[in-house]
Amino acid sequence: MDNALECLIRERAYDIWNTTGRPDGRAEQHWLLAEREVLAMLVMESPAPQPAAGRKPRSRATPTRARPQPRAVAH
Repeated sequence: MDNALECLIRERAYDIWNTTGRPDGRAEQHWLLAEREVLAMLVMESPAPQPAAGRKPRSRATPTRARPQPRAVAH
């Protein structure tokens, strides 16, 4: 694990421990919660990947086509 990332997680886990009343025996829970929060924060801050040069980005939404309605037949 990157040293800077581990430091961020450790600081956040310590903050969680402090705000929950410094309970004993919950270090692993605090660490895992801090890890999720820090990683989520980093993902939210990272820029979106750019498409490769010369490639057109694909649309995520699939266009829908209207189905033709049957015509009423006059008798």
